[in-house]
Amino acid sequence: MAQPPDIGFFEIHAENYLVDGGPFHYYLERIRENYPLSIHGVALSIGGEEALDEAHLDALDRLLQRYQPQAFSEHLAWSSHGGSYLNDLLPLAYNRETLMRVCRHIDQTQARLKRRMLLENPATYLEFAESTMDEAFFISEIIKRTGCGLLLDVNNVYVSCCNHQRDPALTLRALPLHAVSEIHLAGHSRQYDAQGNPLWIDDHGADVDPAVWDLYQRTLALTGPMPTLLERDNNIPPLDTLLAEAQIAQTQLQRAQHNTQRRQAATYRPAPP
Repeated sequence: MAQPPDIGFFEIHAENYLVDGGPFHYYLERIRENYPLSIHGVALSIGGEEALDEAHLDALDRLLQRYQPQAFSEHLAWSSHGGSYLNDLLPLAYNRETLMRVCRHIDQTQARLKRRMLLENPATYLEFAESTMDEAFFISEIIKRTGCGLLLDVNNVYVSCCNHQRDPALTLRALPLHAVSEIHLAGHSRQYDAQGNPLWIDDHGADVDPAVWDLYQRTLALTGPMPTLLERDNNIPPLDTLLAEAQIAQTQLQRAQHNTQRRQAATYRPAPP
């Protein structure tokens, strides 16, 4: 706030602001005066077996009305069951039953909030034997049936593909990229089990990996420039360090914009006189 940075927008986790007042709102209102906001939910439990929490939806609606963000998003995951809330975003079985439930919850959310929501692709560490669809097809069906958009987390694509031995570039191309309205970038870590097998963890606690930067560049070549968020939740460095990393994304966005304009110019053919 003392030296407002030259960046496009800020994003908050909705659940940190589901109160009426206090210092969080005081500072967020000051930030909102100078920047657009994106609001990102982490606890709606879109994929949960139980009904959505109506009180939570009401609180989200009040928050969105208050700040009028440029986007609202949630995760393709579940985080509550039997009245208990889990501090995690848990994976789903990709089958018809889950698809119908997720679509029903998204329809309910969009109707209640009176806006199109974005759904984020997850970082996963296991897959279910009862899945009958791959993730890209599952997400494509959700978007087709509900009209929601896609929040494409490029780091999540990379992490999941590494964990499940898939090609990130091929997986990226299979996703419904026409529905992308925002992109997330983040750092990850790698751990090893007792047998020495690696596990990639989406911990938002490090610089963006070079392989993720490469996948981001491939993404922009397919989507064109998109609002892009740099996520950092752990091991947070000085602001100048974060701004320098954000500038890498900005440079790639500008390059993508230039390439898009060049392609459009190359395909333009003026009508004959």
